[in-house]
Amino acid sequence: MGAINEYRGARSDHPKASRVRPNGGFLNLLRTAAMIAVLVGAGGSISLMFRVGRRNNSQILMVLFGMWVLSPFLVLLLATLVSKHWSVVTGTTLYSLMLVLTLGSLAIYGDVAFGPPRAKPAFVFLVVPVASWLLIAIVLPIASVISGRLSRRAQRA
Repeated sequence: MGAINEYRGARSDHPKASRVRPNGGFLNLLRTAAMIAVLVGAGGSISLMFRVGRRNNSQILMVLFGMWVLSPFLVLLLATLVSKHWSVVTGTTLYSLMLVLTLGSLAIYGDVAFGPPRAKPAFVFLVVPVASWLLIAIVLPIASVISGRLSRRAQRA
């Protein structure tokens, strides 16, 4: 019999030991930081988008751009709601991805808003959400597959 570890009493030799969530600690801190970062990032991204588009007279276009810019952030927030039942590996990947995408988006949007003038700044506000969606669609399934393999390995051991 394996020793009881910090994962809600699951034994280390238990088949689902790698899938059980810890009671607290680093993962909860990472989750909290990621949630705050995504909320701040969404607000910052939309503010920077409005700053760049301040001379645009089309309110419909600004609303559409706003929804597009916010879409990756909203999906990440929704993913955190269901991530409570995900493995530790997949959850950690999600929270790390949330931080990376938020910081990357803000850095890129900030460069467009406060950097040298560009001929077509709207292009960045189209491409960054696409890249974010692609990264989410690639990274999370890979983490899930890796987590499943780790879980199966633990079952065989």
